[in-house]
Amino acid sequence: MSFFPKILLQPEVEEYLGNMFRNKELISALGTLEAERKYESLLNRLSHPPAFTTVRVNTHLASVKQVKNLLFEEIHKQYKGLSVPVLQHPQLQDILLIPVIGPRKDLQKQSSEVIVGAQCGNSVLRGAHVFVPGIISASKFMKAGDVVSVYSDIEGKCKRGAKEFLGTKVFIGNGISELSRSEIFSSNGSLKGIGVRMTDPVYLSPSLDNVLSSYLFLQNLPSAVVSHVLNPQPGERILDMCAAPGGKTTHLATLMRDQGEVIAMDKIANKVKKIKQNAALLQLNCIKAFCCDGTKALAIGKKEDGQEGPPFSAESFDRILLDVPCSGMGQRPNMAYFWTLKEVMSYQPLQRKLFSMAVKLLKPGGTLVYSTCTITLSENEEQVAWALENFPCLQLQSQEPRIGGEGMMGAGLSLDQLKLLQRFDPSSVTSRGMDINSLQDSREEDLILLANKDCIGFFIAKFIKLNSK
Repeated sequence: MSFFPKILLQPEVEEYLGNMFRNKELISALGTLEAERKYESLLNRLSHPPAFTTVRVNTHLASVKQVKNLLFEEIHKQYKGLSVPVLQHPQLQDILLIPVIGPRKDLQKQSSEVIVGAQCGNSVLRGAHVFVPGIISASKFMKAGDVVSVYSDIEGKCKRGAKEFLGTKVFIGNGISELSRSEIFSSNGSLKGIGVRMTDPVYLSPSLDNVLSSYLFLQNLPSAVVSHVLNPQPGERILDMCAAPGGKTTHLATLMRDQGEVIAMDKIANKVKKIKQNAALLQLNCIKAFCCDGTKALAIGKKEDGQEGPPFSAESFDRILLDVPCSGMGQRPNMAYFWTLKEVMSYQPLQRKLFSMAVKLLKPGGTLVYSTCTITLSENEEQVAWALENFPCLQLQSQEPRIGGEGMMGAGLSLDQLKLLQRFDPSSVTSRGMDINSLQDSREEDLILLANKDCIGFFIAKFIKLNSK
């Protein structure tokens, strides 16, 4: 039985996903009951946080061993002496894993309540405190210093400033209010600091804000797999087409030992600024970030001499990472997804425009990695089938490291083709929580195996561009 309700979806989106995960190919291969079980497991896992917090070590500045020891000391302080290990992933040597404790079912609910928005609630479940902009409602007489219970308004029905909320709400833990109710709601939205400092969240995750910030980058495990699959080499010219906020960009530069050139693009100026900030923080000099719409990144005609940024000449990159804008339905925890079916379906055409541009910019013999953080067939396997039909110069390649499962049936790909894809699927993971006692009794290898299986909602495809001349 799940601790939280399964993810709340718009009815039309739930019907769309249900039909997708019960498609004829899947039913024929798995049977109706198993296909239904996998789908229900997916919906339940989406509303829960991962069993592990994953951080990537900036090996450009420090060794994994050094950072692991520093992080262990920090976790020990945060967890008030609980013996929680910091594990090094055996396949991804630059990745550290911290078990998440929970769900904790023995927490005492308080009479004073704070209601937060669904997105804020999701962040709390990953180890964040409650910041003032995320607070929607607070009890009538709440004062600074009060112990309060925090709830997530997963249906988005609580009115800002309400003194009581009787609608659907999910308990996510207890904390101490940093401000009174009157201070929060008389600020006209100008306050941005911590509103509730979480002391007893339902899921105990480390808070890594400003912790070893030059040495660590908080990153989902499949997201870290992507850069390793691209496998950039020192001295190469790499393009990260949709790069913000720069997690994969900085990872690529680190794997190249800061030797070569990593071009990062995003069409939103503030996001490009964030990429540059992250590159500076991690002291990576080979990254060059530009504000550019990826669908317009190809130069028409000859480029001017000395022009460094986009648009770029055709066939000018050794490797390209295309982590496309997507419907984002694999990000977790996510107790409520408010998008309409029209919004979910709007990404496939954009993804194809970006993919077509990437093929033109890639050198013959070069590698293209396509990835998403969503679960839909239309944005993943269907895109691979479309690419193979429309670009005869592309050939699917095997992936290393391989942590996820094979691709999902339903897009007409062969079994051999599906085996070359990598989809992260939680269906083999039980819904039991991880308590401190089970943690002490578990072997390190078993915990890491659980971390691999607990990945969800990411998809990776790797292509090589054949020389057709």
